[in-house]
Amino acid sequence: MIREDENQLYAMSGPVARAESSCRRCHRRKKRCDKALPQCRACQHANQRCSYLDDEKETATFSIAYVRGLEMRVKDLEQQLAMFLDMRTTEQETLFGPSNDIDGVRLDFNTRPIETSPIHVIAQPQPIQASPPTQQQQGVVNGQHIPITTQKPDSLADELKLLSLEAAADRHVGSSSGISFAKLTQAVLRRLSPDRQEFVFDDEQEEEDDDDEEEEDDCVPNETETTPTFSFAFNEINTHLVSSPPLPLYFPLSNDQQQDGLIHEVLSLIEPAHISHLLEFYFAHSHTLYPFVRQQEFTTVLWRLYADPSDPLAQSPLWQFRIWMVLAIGSTAYSSVSLLDESESVQLFNRAMVHFEGAMGCGDLAALEVLMLQVSYSFFNKIGPNTWILIGMAARMATGMGLHTAEQYKSLTVDLAEHQKRLFFCLYMMDRVVSLALGRPFAIQDDDITVEPFADVDDENIQPDGIIPSTKLEPSTMAIPLHILALRTIASDIGSKVHAVRNSDPANQQMKEQTLQNLHRRLIEWRRTMPFPLPDLQSKVPHLCTNWFDFNYYTHVIMLYRPSPLCQTLDLAQLRVLAEASSMAIRQATTMHRQQRFSYNWLNLAVLFNATLSLMYSTTAQPNNLSQVLESSKAIEDLELSIELLQAFSRKFASAKRIQGMIRIVLGKLKLQVVHS
Repeated sequence: MIREDENQLYAMSGPVARAESSCRRCHRRKKRCDKALPQCRACQHANQRCSYLDDEKETATFSIAYVRGLEMRVKDLEQQLAMFLDMRTTEQETLFGPSNDIDGVRLDFNTRPIETSPIHVIAQPQPIQASPPTQQQQGVVNGQHIPITTQKPDSLADELKLLSLEAAADRHVGSSSGISFAKLTQAVLRRLSPDRQEFVFDDEQEEEDDDDEEEEDDCVPNETETTPTFSFAFNEINTHLVSSPPLPLYFPLSNDQQQDGLIHEVLSLIEPAHISHLLEFYFAHSHTLYPFVRQQEFTTVLWRLYADPSDPLAQSPLWQFRIWMVLAIGSTAYSSVSLLDESESVQLFNRAMVHFEGAMGCGDLAALEVLMLQVSYSFFNKIGPNTWILIGMAARMATGMGLHTAEQYKSLTVDLAEHQKRLFFCLYMMDRVVSLALGRPFAIQDDDITVEPFADVDDENIQPDGIIPSTKLEPSTMAIPLHILALRTIASDIGSKVHAVRNSDPANQQMKEQTLQNLHRRLIEWRRTMPFPLPDLQSKVPHLCTNWFDFNYYTHVIMLYRPSPLCQTLDLAQLRVLAEASSMAIRQATTMHRQQRFSYNWLNLAVLFNATLSLMYSTTAQPNNLSQVLESSKAIEDLELSIELLQAFSRKFASAKRIQGMIRIVLGKLKLQVVHS
């Protein structure tokens, strides 16, 4: 039977638990499952019993807001308890003092302690009433119901901050993340308000959007019921993130699965064609970005274990972890492009993590590879420790081994040296991506690196005693990774020379412009020298088409030219560069989206949001008449393209729907400017 308290919990208006995989009924019917616990919405509407109700081992996640709410509630309760104990001690001292008669005295346990400020009290779960949910709830303090206001961020800056927290549940985000720029954009949008007051995102349009979404797909939960703001929407992105402990978590399988978990026994249950598909996508997608797995050795061992169950490597925890994690990354990377269900990748990830501790004990280099495989997975799926924690652990391990110094490689054979260089520079690229997205200091500093990047050659050309020159006309398989490494190096300089707080001191304007121009020239040179021809390995891989390189060029121009500690105000020429870059970034993303080769992960959602903010800012901040600016540009059309992209993102990220609604409000205001001109 469905317990009453479960139904009440499901009916709450606050953040709910989310399962990691679809329920059995939705999975069998190939329907989209909202994964809400204790039962999904589709099963509830169909009056069918959801498999979640019978599964006590289902892994669930909660939003950062929910966890922080619990933290606040515990803190308030501790304060109330401390005050109650202090008051009781005072009463006892008064009642039991030398002049008092103890006989006949009774302590009044109904005496209420002095109430703490109720504004921060987190309410006990209450069922939803028939009326629409409001931003006030009833907190229960000492038997009294006290109205409290749920703290919900309502600005573009808060929204971007919560989106940046997709990489980590920690709170600090800095300049390169775009937080300060989001606040500036919020201020500039006052130009669209008739009274030039703060731009407010009203509720009406959001409610209309919610009604439309409800009609389109009844199985998708209405995540925007509570608050029509950017900020609270991004909070929903973090439903699978809580503060991570210092060591990685893993999600073990059941005892039966562990006993039956030998790799050859489980691999035999997967069709060879499907294994080949996952391997092909991993090596075309993730391996092209971060080529630290030895492809030829890996595929040889995998098929050897598939064919020969008695092979000794079948007992190796490192190889079991490698194989399951590579398959999991291939699955989740494909799902991020195809917007498919993540159930398979979660199952593969869980099988890999059974062998995590054993793999970590196979040596320092093996442990580094294990952590980096988890980082690769975390870029797409957040069921493990957060990306920021993993990269920090891996960076300390790598620098502790001296992989950042040239001396480390002098005594190694060429093949071992090249492999370790790939490990280090892949970690460097991971660090740059996440640190710049969050606006945090780099884990690996450029000034500390003395080793040269890995060689531009194929694996088969690398021998223990040297590198065999290639006779092919086509670029090597390392050409694209090295070109991406060059982009991360430029991005690193943008972060340190443009967005570092130390650059906020007054300086020579000519020097500032020279810094921007030099970095812009490097970006142009990077785009002009891209590898050609690009390999035609997988039609769905984004970075195997020129649009991906164009997209990254323009997004880095955005990061370079938007207001920053180095350049806090923009002149008209810089505004126009920013407007063109943000417009082109949105168009390139739309092209890949329509080609079905765009990756819908949290990083690209953050990049798209920043590009959209840049477009709104550069359009409304220009000193010319706004209607003339709109007529001479394609800002309105580009915002419509951004809304189209966010519609696709909303299938995976609930906050994207909220962002989409708010951009529609801005778009409506801009259209009115053209009509009234």
